[in-house]
Amino acid sequence: MGKIRVGIIGVGNCASSFVQGVEYYRNASEKDFVPGLMHVNLGGYHISDIEFSAAIDIDKNKVGKDLAEAIYTKPNNTYRFADVPKRGVKVMRGMTHDGLGYYLSKIIEKAPGSTCDIVKLLKDTGTQVVVNYLPVGSEEATKWYVEQVLEAGCAFVNCIPVFIARENYWRQRFEKRGLPIIGDDIKSQVGATIVHRILARLFRERGVRLERTSQLNVGGNTDFLNMLERSRLESKKISKTSAVTSQLDYDMGPDNVHIGPSDYVAWLLDRKWAYIRLEGRTFGDVPLNVELKLEVWDSPNSAGVVIDAVRCCKLALDNKIAGALFAPSSYFMKSPPQQYTDEEARKNTEAFIQQYGNVISAGGNGKRPAAKSKAVRSTAKNRIRVKPTVKAR
Repeated sequence: MGKIRVGIIGVGNCASSFVQGVEYYRNASEKDFVPGLMHVNLGGYHISDIEFSAAIDIDKNKVGKDLAEAIYTKPNNTYRFADVPKRGVKVMRGMTHDGLGYYLSKIIEKAPGSTCDIVKLLKDTGTQVVVNYLPVGSEEATKWYVEQVLEAGCAFVNCIPVFIARENYWRQRFEKRGLPIIGDDIKSQVGATIVHRILARLFRERGVRLERTSQLNVGGNTDFLNMLERSRLESKKISKTSAVTSQLDYDMGPDNVHIGPSDYVAWLLDRKWAYIRLEGRTFGDVPLNVELKLEVWDSPNSAGVVIDAVRCCKLALDNKIAGALFAPSSYFMKSPPQQYTDEEARKNTEAFIQQYGNVISAGGNGKRPAAKSKAVRSTAKNRIRVKPTVKAR
């Protein structure tokens, strides 16, 4: 089915884990269980079909380097689990706008020179899907890059909490250009958000009245350093909070929910510690409380999800599906255009893959399955009810 040409905006820890992950699982068998991926072969695209075609950053220590070298350059400090060979993709100087906040500007010096022609770069490199890894709070920078992506004719995976896919204005812009988008704000494999929302849903399904809840996160990467600047957090707090409260059918009230980053601890490096607490009432109005601590390496925790999102975007390009991809967005992102339970979201995404993919299974002939319901298209008003033919692991 060919390759998937991928461009990256922001060569930080998350980009490092993404690039390492593609290399690490390049030779994975389709029979293997790969942690963090829905399938080794997703709709006909193997992990190794992802090719990095363009990389953009503003850090003088990264601009001009090969992508394979830049992903290990400070201040990147994530877990190194793969050695990535150079492939001739040079990191190009991007646009800053509001992408460099107060705290990041103390450790990152902008590369000299002018911004490269982003549209020309994406076109000349044959980039098909662009992944946005800008720092939290990069509202203007993200919107500027989206304009370049639209002009260049690329699909877009928005991994940060700047609302693009869930906003009508931007969805319509992608629809008019005939381009797909998955967003917004990447949901980790097993991160604080998905653990918290599943527990909230469990309370609801088991008849426990959730009355108060909190989630405090600390970490030592540049993401947490950047988020010390509280003015950059509005969209992040909205994204993380709505991801949890969407699992309830009642309003807890703003004073009873506190979810967001808490502090920066340098020695944690790219590790994150999440402290989650839920307080509720059970039978007889008896109190029931849950408290837990989650420890993860932050960036690898989302890399597999991005690999799946990129491949779903390519399936949409292949099938000329434009606009926000509601099913994949609901499974991969914290703030999609339409929220579902995680079980529904996975089922809907499997249905999307089955309808638009070209899965070659054992003993199969590799032909695309017959078309199913139009419900797996990008429209929000058609909620997916298709039973997937590929079983979830």
